[in-house]
Amino acid sequence: MRRTIGLLVAAVAALAAPPASALPHAWPHHLALGVSDAPGGARALRGVDLRYQYLAGGVNTGSGWATWNPDGSFVTRYVGESRAAHVVPVFTYYQLLQSRDTCAGGESAVDLCHLRDASLMRAYWADFSLLLRRAHGHGLVVVHVEPDLWGYLEQAGQRALASRFARRAIALRDRLAPNVALAYHDSVWGTREDPTYSKPSLAHMAALGARSARFYRSLHARFDLVFHDVADRDAGFREKVLGDGGASAWTDADFVRRDAYLRALARGTRRPVAVWQIPLGNSTLDQTWDHFRDNRVEYWLGSRAHLAALRDAGVVALLFGAGADGCTTAQTDGGLFFRLARAYEAAPLGV
Repeated sequence: MRRTIGLLVAAVAALAAPPASALPHAWPHHLALGVSDAPGGARALRGVDLRYQYLAGGVNTGSGWATWNPDGSFVTRYVGESRAAHVVPVFTYYQLLQSRDTCAGGESAVDLCHLRDASLMRAYWADFSLLLRRAHGHGLVVVHVEPDLWGYLEQAGQRALASRFARRAIALRDRLAPNVALAYHDSVWGTREDPTYSKPSLAHMAALGARSARFYRSLHARFDLVFHDVADRDAGFREKVLGDGGASAWTDADFVRRDAYLRALARGTRRPVAVWQIPLGNSTLDQTWDHFRDNRVEYWLGSRAHLAALRDAGVVALLFGAGADGCTTAQTDGGLFFRLARAYEAAPLGV
């Protein structure tokens, strides 16, 4: 009985409002909006505070981001045009998995194998250091470190390996580019349960958020932000292309469950949370390539109450973008995202 009461008390506490977390210097003082945006597109952005770009290709393949322009100047150019457009540049640094080695198996096995390869990791840290040197300056730059990796490490129970990696990234940032805010990536499935399919109670959803936060704390490495993703494809893409009916458009209950998870995550990590790579589909689209449906844009940006629920859960930014070729983009959604974003930015919610 005492154990049951203790679990109930813990669940209720996790559902309470998270404590205020310090925002990175120069972060917008409202619930910010961002979107995936390729080089050259910044001047066309209106109604968003942040733009993000993947840095990928692998550290030892000859085709990684550092080769896209001479000596990594891709980053310098992207930062410069972001500054000129008065938006914060965000880089999703996704280099580990695509690096070359003899490692075999699925993504999780390959990532963990790469982390243990001394030669590969020397190249990795040199590449990461180049990014930081190119991002060094007086304004805020956000570097979102290795989506999915942390979930694989959590599932494998590799706290020591994760901690060494996290501490090295932070130490390099501190030395080379103090203006850079580093973002840890939280994957809800790192808990070994994916609530997209299990549909747990609110109390259990909060317990999953608290479990994810405990793994983050076990690293003893202080990131500036936590990024969290809700889906990697439009619901319509998953249904029509992947045949995954179980990941269809969210119901009201799914959104409320995710609020509970995010609240517990923010409370447990004491970090501001950004929801990243949110699908851009909407209900008006015809379920064809680049025009798949989803309901997250309309649910969140179409309701101030729904945005306030996210803000109250500890979320400080929503970043929208396609997770794969063929998914809806801000350029193929019929203009809905930018219309709603501009309407919101006329009277944003403070954080």
